[in-house]
Amino acid sequence: MTGRLEEWLTERNIDEVECLVPDISGIARGKILPAQKFLKGIKGQSLRIPESVFIQTVTGEFSEDEEDWVVPDADPDVYLEPDPNTMMVVPWNDEPTAQVVCDAFYNDGKPVDISSRYLLRRIVELYAEKGWAPIVAPELEFYLVQINPDPDIPLVPPIGRSGRPETGRQSYGIDAVNEFDQLFEDVYDYCEKQEIDVDTLTHEGGSAQMEINFNHSDPLRLADSVFTFKRTVRHAAMKHNVYATFMAKPLEKEPGSAMHIHQSVLDKRSGKNLFATKGGEDSALFRSHVAGLQRYLPQIMPLIAPNVNSYRRLQPYLDAPINVHWAVDNRTVGLRVPIADRNGRRIENRLAGADANPYLAIAASLACGYVGMIDRLKPTKQIEGSAYRLAHTLPRTLYDALHRFQACRRMREILGDRFMRAIMTVRRGELEAYQRVISSWEREHLLLNV
Repeated sequence: MTGRLEEWLTERNIDEVECLVPDISGIARGKILPAQKFLKGIKGQSLRIPESVFIQTVTGEFSEDEEDWVVPDADPDVYLEPDPNTMMVVPWNDEPTAQVVCDAFYNDGKPVDISSRYLLRRIVELYAEKGWAPIVAPELEFYLVQINPDPDIPLVPPIGRSGRPETGRQSYGIDAVNEFDQLFEDVYDYCEKQEIDVDTLTHEGGSAQMEINFNHSDPLRLADSVFTFKRTVRHAAMKHNVYATFMAKPLEKEPGSAMHIHQSVLDKRSGKNLFATKGGEDSALFRSHVAGLQRYLPQIMPLIAPNVNSYRRLQPYLDAPINVHWAVDNRTVGLRVPIADRNGRRIENRLAGADANPYLAIAASLACGYVGMIDRLKPTKQIEGSAYRLAHTLPRTLYDALHRFQACRRMREILGDRFMRAIMTVRRGELEAYQRVISSWEREHLLLNV
């Protein structure tokens, strides 16, 4: 591996290498070091970081329950092993720089089991043991907003080339996207240089809300692509004095941003889609996969709706689901079956937010479908009409979501006890930090009235 990486770096005259590790929130952690030191570190397993990085909260704290330590108090190092398939140029840096996504290992060579990238690998391996190959295609929404250094001031749409911000929603508006042509030219240029396989760009329902579609592929490859794409868009936006945000609900009166996950399962030997029969009907495996999503997605929402802000998105009539009903070509349900031929038969999980760690969101969605398939679960009947007229069965807060998550024994068997404890540790720490904040709403309505 070292020879292959050395050749790649030499051909491109790379000076520095960014070693990236996605933490539980999907934030890029790691190290930046000279190219030669990077190569030396691979040979000697000296690319090391503390294991506690994997339980770091989004606020930068290291949360632990003193009665139930996930990471030992000594906080030992783990070593990083770069995945050569993820080595790419960093196109926004002035100096020749590369970035590579890394896996983490203990000194005995075992993978770090609280790593989100490892979890996704393990779920894909469960499919492989059955002779199955899962295929996914994420759709990622995000907002462009004006630069805002004051977190107490609400976000607003940015000013485009016309000199004016959007004042109304422009779903699928071509001219609305053209307002930021130069920004998106940079995004596509950066993606091409990094070999990120993006497809369609559209304007979504919110003011200056965009969506990018990824071509269907292997789950790990797609998770790597979404992980690096988020960095790419943020850097491209800041070059044009704009913020790009993947918050689930950044603007009060606008729709939230989702990461819809299209998923299907192929037979590893034949490559045929197992979700449809020869006659083009729904297969028994497809129906069981849907049933697994229906039963277990509400139980593992902290993996696909990980933040307090995530649950503001899950409201009716704002292009977001409130339950796990399923139907064909119906955007009010949590599980949508797009119109397609038998080769394209798939289910679209519409629950995940754009703020989710892509490795965990994809792993969670596939894990639920996998359990449905091996347990031969049966789905509910497809609904007709709007799912918004039916009960709101998803968690309404992160508190509720964590309670359901901790109690889900079946998914604990699949995800692992230590990983689930790591999720609980991190999210509880973030909730405690959130509870200490007094909001502007409280000051506005309670200060002089109660």
